[in-house]
Amino acid sequence: MNDPKPSDLARALSQTIVGQHDVVEALLLALIANGHVLLEGPPGLAKTLACRSLAAALDGAFKRIQFTPDLLPSDIVGTRIFDQRDATFATVLGPVFANVVLADEINRAPAKVQSALLEAMQERQVTIGLQTHALPDPFVVMATMNPLDAEGTYALPVAQMDRFLAKIDVGYPSRSEELTILDRFAVADTRPLHSVATLADVQGWRAQSQRVHLEEPLKRYIVDIVLATRETRHDAIDYGASPRATLAIANLARARAMLDARDYAVPDDVRAVAKLALRHRIGFNYRLTTANISADGVIDDLIATVPVP
Repeated sequence: MNDPKPSDLARALSQTIVGQHDVVEALLLALIANGHVLLEGPPGLAKTLACRSLAAALDGAFKRIQFTPDLLPSDIVGTRIFDQRDATFATVLGPVFANVVLADEINRAPAKVQSALLEAMQERQVTIGLQTHALPDPFVVMATMNPLDAEGTYALPVAQMDRFLAKIDVGYPSRSEELTILDRFAVADTRPLHSVATLADVQGWRAQSQRVHLEEPLKRYIVDIVLATRETRHDAIDYGASPRATLAIANLARARAMLDARDYAVPDDVRAVAKLALRHRIGFNYRLTTANISADGVIDDLIATVPVP
């Protein structure tokens, strides 16, 4: 049997997820690039199903955390419990100890609970009491969120937004895709495929993507795109992207090149993944809404101002 490839994982997801090709590709890119992903869109667009399907296709531990206003940080990372029989404290690990963690509707909980994921997402470890516990490898947080104007939502802290490698905007399906959804799910749910790839396969894909070559002109191209977000005088932008955006674009571009069976990245890879890394790292203000323009449109305009190597 041949070793599974990321394309095998993509085909498995397409059997469950109707349409949403950009979403599936972005999830795979984030998985290969060893980063966390944030999915934003109205309810009912299969955000949770996409994350569940990806976790099912991998032979690893999967945990789902439903974020609610009454959730506590200890409900995520774990806590210490006093055992009266032994007069000792026992550590109970939380659901964050899994290979794939689905943080469902992450912006339904207040900022204190959202920030409980920060150490886990950045350091890939959790401190409970006086002990520090390493998280499994691989470890990926896939968070879904509803638009901020939805009732009962809280804005994510800027520091936590920056921890997500990519942000995916999930849109409505086309007419033909919605007809397919009706045919496929009207009678019974479609069960995701299981064990299409293993955790060792994912680690191998990551090692392979890290060997993808970036020419010096392409590195400068990535830096110039990020600098353009900081130096722009666009009325809808308050501040530009952080240096994490530079690393995110490079890692995602390498992953995209690997998906195309190339050992080198090209400018098309950079342009294709730039919005994934930038749309949640640029500080947009109210003028984005009042001028009736989109964040992706502003990013496209900024990228167009940077000379292609």
